[in-house]
Amino acid sequence: MNTVLTRIYFFLIGLFLAAPIVVVAGVSVNEKQSLTFPPQGFSLAWYGAIFTDTGWRSAFFASVMLALASAALAVAIALPLAWFLWRRIAPWANIFQVLGIAPFTLPPVITALGLLTFWATTGFYGQPWTAVIGHAIFFVTLPLVTLSLGFSAIDRSLVEAAATMGADDRTVFRTVVLPLIRPYLISGYAFAFVLSLNEYIVAYMTVGFTMETLPIKIFNALRYGYTPTMASVTILFVVVAALIFGLVARFGDLPKLLGAMADDDR
Repeated sequence: MNTVLTRIYFFLIGLFLAAPIVVVAGVSVNEKQSLTFPPQGFSLAWYGAIFTDTGWRSAFFASVMLALASAALAVAIALPLAWFLWRRIAPWANIFQVLGIAPFTLPPVITALGLLTFWATTGFYGQPWTAVIGHAIFFVTLPLVTLSLGFSAIDRSLVEAAATMGADDRTVFRTVVLPLIRPYLISGYAFAFVLSLNEYIVAYMTVGFTMETLPIKIFNALRYGYTPTMASVTILFVVVAALIFGLVARFGDLPKLLGAMADDDR
């Protein structure tokens, strides 16, 4: 009896969480340009509009390029920092870890306002590359956490053995460390990419209307009325996130990434 009640309970929780996505998915296939559910008719034309309409297509590619570049920069910042924190065990080194985590723990609007003030003061406000740096700073926490978990899983005796054989730090990192942390590196990049793709506040504060990403495009389009293309973009985001996180779960060490300890660490 308890098992049945537990299954019913989790089914209702899952239904409650999935209901908004189901409604948006239904709206996205409306044949007419209306905000109605259940959908009136069926059409995938609104999904096609993402790539055929000039405005939506430009916003789509702007979002993808911003996410690709900012995620790469976030990993480029996090990798040497995580490597340093793993190699240099000292109380003062934790200050750098706190600094790496701070942007993501603060409310997004605080980070966005700080970036807006900085770029406006330096005279670079509105430049597309400022959004790349802003997203990289904001999301550097994600690859930093995953890479720190990856480094913590490395047996230090392997590094010591490589050093004993005459390998310098660069060789040790390339031949021993990098292959071991590669899943965590890819996972950190994937997390930063997905969140950058969906982020609105930091991008809006740093580039304003000079570069429209998909989230900014959605909010701008709301001023002229509703279109099911907005719902189509939302479902596209959900599918991309589910696909990327599914690949991370399939080929990565998901329990470790979520903070689970190995049996020999307990």
